[in-house]
Amino acid sequence: MSVRLYFGNLPRDLEHEAFEAIFAEETDNLVSVKLISDRKTGKCRGFGFVTAKTDEIADALVEKYNGYSLQDATLKVEKAMPRTNKEGDEESGEGGSRRSSGSKKAARRGNSNTNTVVSETQTASAEPDPRWAQDLAKLKEMLAAQTTPS
Repeated sequence: MSVRLYFGNLPRDLEHEAFEAIFAEETDNLVSVKLISDRKTGKCRGFGFVTAKTDEIADALVEKYNGYSLQDATLKVEKAMPRTNKEGDEESGEGGSRRSSGSKKAARRGNSNTNTVVSETQTASAEPDPRWAQDLAKLKEMLAAQTTPS
């Protein structure tokens, strides 16, 4: 099974060919090398992905390149989070995404309270923090005992 690795803190002026040249020795063990670039400028956005053929190869690459110095930048390498489905919020694998979907769009629209909206399904499945469960139970009792003016 192939494993995707996240390469962060890449220099902004890094070219795709230079990024691929770093892995010239490991070409037999890699599935793909992808440098993420800005759509408008075409320059590196500061990160990329490398897909290794096996988990053992991925671990070796993390060990080798995490902290690696490239053009006065120290690389950050870790296993990438699985992608999420674009249609819904269901995840395609274990783990989660790095950011919530639509957060940039909401920020552009000026909608700053997108993170405070909680659906009923989320509240029903959420468990209280065990450190505060006792206090929460007391608060619920106090609220239930209060009468609301009609």
